[in-house]
Amino acid sequence: MTTPNTLADPIEIAKFWKNRRCNESVHVALSGYEGHPLINVRVYSTGTDGIDRPTLKGIALAVRKLPELAQAIKKALVKAQALGLLDGGGE
Repeated sequence: MTTPNTLADPIEIAKFWKNRRCNESVHVALSGYEGHPLINVRVYSTGTDGIDRPTLKGIALAVRKLPELAQAIKKALVKAQALGLLDGGGE
């Protein structure tokens, strides 16, 4: 039997630019808070020194909510495609 990871150190899953200016990025990570595993989707601001720093913009949900979040994003993707909103690269 495997022991659940305590996620003392966040595990980065994905990172992508939020805008064309490349001064903000969206980070998706698995993390933990007080022993609870979380999925964290957060906007980071890139300073003039090139270091990404987390902002207050974002959401942290219990990992058990991840299937619901994934389903909601999948529905949004299908709807955006049906409306022709992604034909220009999504911006």
